[in-house]
Amino acid sequence: MNTVTIVDGRLVVEPHGLDKLWSFTRRLDIPLSEVKGATVDTGVRREPRGIRAPGLSIPGKYAGTFHRDGEKVFWNVGDPVRNIVIELDGTGRFDRLVLTVDDPTRTENAVNSALST
Repeated sequence: MNTVTIVDGRLVVEPHGLDKLWSFTRRLDIPLSEVKGATVDTGVRREPRGIRAPGLSIPGKYAGTFHRDGEKVFWNVGDPVRNIVIELDGTGRFDRLVLTVDDPTRTENAVNSALST
């Protein structure tokens, strides 16, 4: 699970509990200028992830950095349906973020609203 907030023009992602350990990430802090948009995606867990380096990959739980087809994607998912994909412009550390959040629709709306202001 993750908390996603918008603070001072930045997207902040904070994994909870052991997800910090498994994903090797305490916090992601990304300028909103690098964020293209967010989408609720209930089927993203079935998507191929690629090569994990570093992180955790066991059935039902994916956490960490995954490399596939030239993309670098941060995954932290553990729920079958409460997932969101945040597209980034690729100029920073990641091309996409795939996250489990408490309320995917609210998170999607918050991210996309912050981009339109």
